[in-house]
Amino acid sequence: MNKKFWYLTKLSLNKKIKSKWFLITNIILLIALVCLMNISSIIEFFGGDFANDTNIIVIDNTESAYSYFANNIEAISEEENIIVEKSASDLNSLKDELENDEVIVVFNGDDEKFLTAQVISNEKIDNLTYQIILQALNSTKTTIGMIKSNINPTILQNISSSIEVERTILSEKTSTDENMDLIMSSVFPTLILPFFMLIIFLVQMVGGEICEEKTTRSMEIIISNVSPKQHLMSKVLASNLFVIIQGLLLVLYVAIGFYISHLLGASLVDLPIDFGSLIDTLKASGIFGKLIFIIPLTIILIILSFVSYSLVAGILASMTVNIEDFNQLQSPIMLISIAGYYLAIMAAMFDGSLFIRFISYLPFLSVFISPTLFLLGQITIFDMLISIIVLIIFVLALLKFGLKVYKVGILNYSSTKIWSKIVKAFNAPN
Repeated sequence: MNKKFWYLTKLSLNKKIKSKWFLITNIILLIALVCLMNISSIIEFFGGDFANDTNIIVIDNTESAYSYFANNIEAISEEENIIVEKSASDLNSLKDELENDEVIVVFNGDDEKFLTAQVISNEKIDNLTYQIILQALNSTKTTIGMIKSNINPTILQNISSSIEVERTILSEKTSTDENMDLIMSSVFPTLILPFFMLIIFLVQMVGGEICEEKTTRSMEIIISNVSPKQHLMSKVLASNLFVIIQGLLLVLYVAIGFYISHLLGASLVDLPIDFGSLIDTLKASGIFGKLIFIIPLTIILIILSFVSYSLVAGILASMTVNIEDFNQLQSPIMLISIAGYYLAIMAAMFDGSLFIRFISYLPFLSVFISPTLFLLGQITIFDMLISIIVLIIFVLALLKFGLKVYKVGILNYSSTKIWSKIVKAFNAPN
């Protein structure tokens, strides 16, 4: 019987891995991730100006605005690559020779408005760059207006500047906690999104394969050779191995993207995410000290959650007679996983709440919420162990009571209401 079990598992796994869908999907994922992580190099290869400087050519008809404008640009632009230079050339000649990365700014005096300006470019200016230019123009006009009105610029600047606030937090929440909140609201959703997608694939694979076997009537032949328990467990094992392999492939694709970036000479700053700043933030938050605990516990939660999701999907699929019925049954599972995903994102908002702590113990949801709350410092390792124990009990309950439903439903082709069939199967004698 063990040979038959492993044969079914191998057959189910090969059916997924050796399919054209799996090959095409992973080729697309590899290309997409590598391109995303090397977007700056791709843009530059096709003639883009992703990292080019913006040259501002100033024609100053006031003989005083240029110096103020240049100083304002330098103060505002910070990390933006903006170069300001003054030109004595004619405006028409500058227009004829204007490049795509160049902007012409013309200053003219005005007795009533103090200063007016023209901004000329070949193409639309990047929104961030234009806002910097606009802010520098306004500051330049203010400075010239104050000088012409005999107002001390320093005094007016002190009056109009933002108030200096000395911030004191009396609670135990520190800047480290604020750094962690930032990570949870921006970085963490990106990290758990692949896991969320793998759960969706897992549920659809288990249910879809069982529905297919029932629809083609091949289920009768399979069950005549193996027990319903072995059949279900082979589907669960094969599907879980598949999503684990797919998850590892995603990690490999990211590593390939980093390696290609290194070969192209790109730095961490050139990537879509500023990994340098991210690592500094992670160090400041103290998250690295928690990884020694969070990684093994999270892996256990992930494996147990994969098993529980696939068991439920298989049990529900056994009561259906077509894929349309299963799509209706899997909707609650999807809604639960979506709720867990968004609760994990918003976990920082529930600081100290008993509600979110209780939710972190619940099967299906604990895998999303427990690691999040632990990283935020809202629960302890003991709470995560409770989540694991509850999930183990839930899996054992599914194996005991769910198999009872599975044995009855796997060869049941009745078109009666599905939930009525589940209740009858559950109440049926062993």
